[in-house]
Amino acid sequence: MNSDLSKSDAVKWQGFATRAVHAGFDPDSQTGAVNVPIYATSTYAQDGVGNMRGGYEYSRTGNPTRTVLEANLAALESGSYGRAYSSGMAATDCGLRAMLRPGDHLVIPNDAYGGTFRLIDKVFTQWGITYTPAAVNDIEAVRAAIQPNTKLIWIETPTNPLLNIGDIEALAGVAHAADARLVVDNTFASPYLQQPLSLGADVVLHSTTKYIGGHSDVVGGALITNDEQLHADFGFLQNGAGGVPGPFDAYLTLRGAKTLALRMEKHSDNAEAIVDYLQGHKAISHVLYPGLPDHPGHAAAAKQMKRYGGMISVRVTGGRQAALDFCARTELFTLAESLGGVESLIEHPGAMTHASTAGSPLEVPEDLVRLSVGIEDIADLLGDIEQALG
Repeated sequence: MNSDLSKSDAVKWQGFATRAVHAGFDPDSQTGAVNVPIYATSTYAQDGVGNMRGGYEYSRTGNPTRTVLEANLAALESGSYGRAYSSGMAATDCGLRAMLRPGDHLVIPNDAYGGTFRLIDKVFTQWGITYTPAAVNDIEAVRAAIQPNTKLIWIETPTNPLLNIGDIEALAGVAHAADARLVVDNTFASPYLQQPLSLGADVVLHSTTKYIGGHSDVVGGALITNDEQLHADFGFLQNGAGGVPGPFDAYLTLRGAKTLALRMEKHSDNAEAIVDYLQGHKAISHVLYPGLPDHPGHAAAAKQMKRYGGMISVRVTGGRQAALDFCARTELFTLAESLGGVESLIEHPGAMTHASTAGSPLEVPEDLVRLSVGIEDIADLLGDIEQALG
């Protein structure tokens, strides 16, 4: 890492928004530029064989724009080390390969993201990795799923798409008692709302495509840890396998991170208003949102989250066709996969993001609709939902 680019005192600032804006970069010493340059280069001149300026030799191995992003991401999670990847799935793949070996076992959520499930079920099982799904909101179920060869408990909280909540501190205790690690996919909450490392997690994963990037214009992923050896292992695979973001991707993700605190407050405001509207609506049989007092994970969420976020799932009265009709009728909510952008999105998980779970223990209900609530005017969002359900 080029120490000239990274704020050595960035983590001293306690305020999240301050770290989001400043961590990783000081104004350029030559030009005074307040934003990190986009270092659009594949290679770097050396002042003699092995004498590299700032430690850079080739942009798969390291790029100054990516260095700043990685320092910023670590600061957002109050972590020591960050690695950036070309996608959330590239980060997932790297994390699994760094921490597992043939013959190992891991525990995953019984409602995990479809892409994570597909990677583990279709790829890692070919290399002798086994897994057991368990409900992240049931500590005893997770404990019962552990086997003598369990090396990882891999959770999402809130989960995608059922918005179940895992008690991170309690699950860290379960993992460590079994000599295993706890990995938390923090994508739905974002580091603004939840800090898993401070609760005992060993690794935090993000699809930075989502809330951190925040504008649906860049794809990326990240792994953050306080473990120096894991950081080195992640770096070896990051370089060796090459799943790295380009400098423009890193720049866009950094730009998004600067406004994360502001956006998450608005996402949460809008989501809470929509949840209030949907509760009791005759077209909705069940609202899934951890901010609701009757949500089974509400107590855990209240303990470990600042607010409850911008993701809502609902079960639609009338089954699959009614759910599909709801998705088709919205005008402001865009029918699209992904989440966490400034614009509101709607999707049918069973036919879209979680199609790979069909026929498995992780299959999602066919009447389920997932909403990623954006930052638009709430009156317009409520009006769109009203006409779509009407």
